[in-house]
Amino acid sequence: MKATGYNGVGVAEPSYRGAASVAREVALVARVAEGDRRAFEELYHLYHRRMARFLTRLTHRYDLAEEVINDTFWVVWRKARDFRGDSQPSTWILGIAYRKARNALRAASRGAAQNLDEEFLPLTSEEPFRAEELRDWLGQALAQLPVEQRLAVELCYELGYSCQEIATIMDCPVNTVKTR
Repeated sequence: MKATGYNGVGVAEPSYRGAASVAREVALVARVAEGDRRAFEELYHLYHRRMARFLTRLTHRYDLAEEVINDTFWVVWRKARDFRGDSQPSTWILGIAYRKARNALRAASRGAAQNLDEEFLPLTSEEPFRAEELRDWLGQALAQLPVEQRLAVELCYELGYSCQEIATIMDCPVNTVKTR
């Protein structure tokens, strides 16, 4: 599955980053494992924007997304020594974020009933869509998907991860990712 992004615009670089960038991230994780706070801060700033965008779209709540980011980086700080390098650091970190977000969404749904019945404006073929309108429409449609499907779509088309990377993040077989 090749990621082209929504409307072919705005794809992040996970599968396509250069070796120097990945090597830098691996070095940062190694320094974090040694307790280097500056490396931790750099890693946090490197990932915060991408994770905030992704998690806000997933949870539909900025406060919950920020909480998940903080929880994720707390785990990164505590478990950096466990990073084996079997995957890219971004895959490892987003895997942690995914599990934290999934747990946070479950807890939130237990606490309050979620209203997924959003009203859609009727579509007519006479109205040409601007890119912004199409993104809004796609966002509303994605919000209707079950969390697992929405996450797979977001990881692929918004963040540019491959099926293999998504399978690692979501801890499921590659074929499951393809069917989502």
